[in-house]
Amino acid sequence: MFEASEIKRLIEQGMPCEFVAIEGDDGVHFTGVVVSSAFEGKPRVRQHQAVYATLGGLMGNEIHALQLQTFTPAQWEEGRGELGM
Repeated sequence: MFEASEIKRLIEQGMPCEFVAIEGDDGVHFTGVVVSSAFEGKPRVRQHQAVYATLGGLMGNEIHALQLQTFTPAQWEEGRGELGM
């Protein structure tokens, strides 16, 4: 079983982030919000791929699923980011 706090740590270590929140109760299925300036100009699929890359081989193995909401800092400030977790 994997801890949400460890996923958060790995994402923050792997890319510049203004905000990261990860939740999950069963140790294999997680939801998260990531706000990063690295997402500027990238389509949503590339944003998600950037986050998944920080988790490497854990995705699909220890981490069965990670449902993401990703935002640039400007989107987050505009109120487009709501924690629907």
